[in-house]
Amino acid sequence: MNRPRLIASAAFALVLSGCAATGPASGAAPAAPTTGPSVMPSAASVASSASSLTIYGAASLKEVLARLAVDYPAGHPGIALTVSTDSSAALEAQIEQGAPADVFLSADTRNPQRLVARGLAAEAVPFARNVLTIIVPRAGAGGANPSGIHDPIDLGRRGVKIIAAGDAVPITTYARQLVANLAREPGYPAGFAAAYEMNVVSREDNVGAIVTKVALGEGDAGIVYATDARSSTQVATIDLPAGANVVATYAGALVASSRRPDAGRAFLHWLAGPEGVSILAEFGFLPPS
Repeated sequence: MNRPRLIASAAFALVLSGCAATGPASGAAPAAPTTGPSVMPSAASVASSASSLTIYGAASLKEVLARLAVDYPAGHPGIALTVSTDSSAALEAQIEQGAPADVFLSADTRNPQRLVARGLAAEAVPFARNVLTIIVPRAGAGGANPSGIHDPIDLGRRGVKIIAAGDAVPITTYARQLVANLAREPGYPAGFAAAYEMNVVSREDNVGAIVTKVALGEGDAGIVYATDARSSTQVATIDLPAGANVVATYAGALVASSRRPDAGRAFLHWLAGPEGVSILAEFGFLPPS
């Protein structure tokens, strides 16, 4: 083996040995979330730990963050992104407990503001918006849309199985706002909102899990972000009445304990700026204002 290849192999071995250090010592900060994908930087970038940013992002940002983990380093040499995704509430709780994030990207403004109020993050910066939609199975064991849901009013029909998320997950707050708006639409029964809640058969950890269960036919319908519906070929959407939809505002914050505050702040402002907004738009996200 020639000398350059020997040096490269040794460097890569050092990276692997660092990754192999598992099992935090007693009293150490909790580990980063393991439920979401992790986009690992290249071996060359990892060689300098100061160049790596850890991004905690809402599950509905999973696909766009995978793209950004490639595009952002390409335009910012020496910076690598490591991404973990889960529900915004779960990530906020992890950060409160000391998980080593640099930037937190939430599907709402409430979770970042909670961290700011507790001195755990800098001011929340809006970077995108989203709207909601109703999804039904496109195909499955019972065929496409087996429950015959063709109108939002059908979500209150007896026997419909709705897949939703936990109370702390932002999509749940938005979905309940949407249902309340629908209940005020002409022709909707007075008990529509209560009937919708009674039809909820499971509450998932994040919006991605709602899409998965509906796509598999484990539920008849679910309320999700329009971007999540767009990313799945196994679900169809139901049109909402004009004026009833809900706009979700996404906000990011620099985590106060970040070891790379300058790089984290630069990424956050880039994401909220023209280049970041342009990439987000490719995935169906709306500009922050």
